[in-house]
Amino acid sequence: MHRGRFATLVIVALAVTMTAPAGAFAPQPPAQHADADRACSFPVTESDASNTAITLDSEPERVVTLNPSAAQTMWELGDRDAVVGVSQFGTYLPTASQRTVVSGGQPSQTNVEAVVGLDPDLVLAPNTVRNTTVTRLRSAGITVFQFRAATSIDGVVEKTATIGRLTGNCAAAAATTAEMRDRVAAIADAVPDTDSARPRVYYHLGDGYTAGPNTFIGAAIEAAGGHNIAADVNTTSSYPQLSEEVIVSQDPDVVVTGVSADRLDATASALVAPSSVVRNTTAYATGNVVAVNTNHINQPAPRIVEPMARMANAFHNTTINTTLDAQPSATTTATSTAPPTDAADGTAPGFGVAAAVCALAGAALVARR
Repeated sequence: MHRGRFATLVIVALAVTMTAPAGAFAPQPPAQHADADRACSFPVTESDASNTAITLDSEPERVVTLNPSAAQTMWELGDRDAVVGVSQFGTYLPTASQRTVVSGGQPSQTNVEAVVGLDPDLVLAPNTVRNTTVTRLRSAGITVFQFRAATSIDGVVEKTATIGRLTGNCAAAAATTAEMRDRVAAIADAVPDTDSARPRVYYHLGDGYTAGPNTFIGAAIEAAGGHNIAADVNTTSSYPQLSEEVIVSQDPDVVVTGVSADRLDATASALVAPSSVVRNTTAYATGNVVAVNTNHINQPAPRIVEPMARMANAFHNTTINTTLDAQPSATTTATSTAPPTDAADGTAPGFGVAAAVCALAGAALVARR
């Protein structure tokens, strides 16, 4: 057992925090970029989304990731060997299938017993994990760090830096976040800064669902020089479902859709189902359907800058490098496009849209952040 040696939980909130209703967690605060560069030292204490101060006494040797974005980040930081458990949607990463899969089902559910059986020093959990799951793990003596929902690219950068600090990978995190910022800056320099030059963009998740402007995907579209049509729709949902009439009336200039890496160069007709209302838009008529890697666009992790660059190149005919070079790339396989809600548990905070998609579409449209 490593837990007694590695981790101590210091509860800084009232007990009611642990049983707060879905969506009760605080929003992502602005990133503090200087934090990415500070040296790793232990013990280290970080406050998580449940308002719990998590203290790690020593560098964790065994890490479980309950969401694929945390797994992707560990791979990018070059510390995949420390990961002993992954979610069902994290197995797309190289060698990840050799780890214990600690979630399953539709919608996804965390297997608490499997996590405990791995004797982890640290569990990295998304904002969507059930509060009861976190409570059960912590009651078993497991250290759980629960991330806030990332609503901006800065939030993704800070999440990467935080994982670096918690896992003793500060140098790798500094290199990765520096390259992420450099890529974002290169995109900003390459795309027009006037609203009139921005194409109107619809991010096509399927069944009318899309990413709102208050999401990290919406932020990526804006950073790539596009105007997200969801910003013009009267909704406060992070991932609203637009009616066919609204999509047609908004008439996007460009449609972006997430696909597996082997389909990135597919034609518009191959990317859009014959029955989809997208075929009634200017974007489809002009062939402006942009495919991006679904595992990169739908996960708040370092590779988000790759679809950003790909979108910028498509929107504005730029030639920005679309590959993040800080660490080896993930594999080229992916499953079907899914709403980006970073799931570990299907009824967790922030999972409502994904659960609705599952119910309405009857497909494997579950969260994979």
